Amino acid sequence: MDLKVPIALFDELAETVIKSTGLLDLASGEIRNVVYEDYDVKTQGLPADNEEYEFTSGTLSNDGKDVEFGVNVDVFSGKYSVTANELLEIKLRAAKLFAGIESESLAAAAPAPAKKAAAPKAPRGGRGGARKTH
Repeated sequence: MDLKVPIALFDELAETVIKSTGLLDLASGEIRNVVYEDYDVKTQGLPADNEEYEFTSGTLSNDGKDVEFGVNVDVFSGKYSVTANELLEIKLRAAKLFAGIESESLAAAAPAPAKKAAAPKAPRGGRGGARKTH
């Protein structure tokens, strides 16, 4: 499924906030097509590479309701993204806020994680077990 949603981004510097927009890929957590407002990344560099950089946050909005979240910035590639855990949290919070769906209902409908195979148990008593000697 190829589902990308528009988001607002905020690169927080010590005394400045650099605003931009992008598209959050709800499958991978990658943020693409970042377009800065009143900021030229070619001449000023990536905001996250600035010595006054503090953090980046994002906002997903719908009908006047917002879901805020943390954003990672890779200063070497210039790519913005959210972690898998953050992406899950965004989806749960957005469903609850925008559609009125409770996160517990979503969690119950999600497929159960695969169970790990149990390690074989050591034999208890009987033959073949270790013997105590006094």
